[in-house]
Amino acid sequence: MRPNGLIDTGAILALLDRDDRWHARCRAAFASLRFPFATSAAVLAEVFHLVGDQPRDVEAAWGFLRSDAVTVLPIDGGDLPALETLMGRYADHPMDFADATLVHLAHRESLTTVFTIDHADFETYRIGGRRRFRIVPDR
Repeated sequence: MRPNGLIDTGAILALLDRDDRWHARCRAAFASLRFPFATSAAVLAEVFHLVGDQPRDVEAAWGFLRSDAVTVLPIDGGDLPALETLMGRYADHPMDFADATLVHLAHRESLTTVFTIDHADFETYRIGGRRRFRIVPDR
């Protein structure tokens, strides 16, 4: 099934953590979105690093990923030059590798919606150097 947008680390973590200040807004947005949303292995590496080592939290993250809400799109060696270019383009507003994978996937897969709490970065990034993201949830 074709993804309807992208999902970033912060949104996943906010959905999983009831104490996160973005939890309610992310839950409300989640209920209104059409799935699946795509992500990258780089985003998942961030998620599992930040979830920590508590078995219950790790299992919650795996449960979310096993749902039909998320699909993981591949990034391979052929994508690396584009990622390097993106990270260089945003050097004045440092872009991390995970964000670069999402911006690249947006361009490669013709996706414009990103489910993120990282508004400052995704308001700066452009798809294909020109097009703005539609960011959910709102601030």
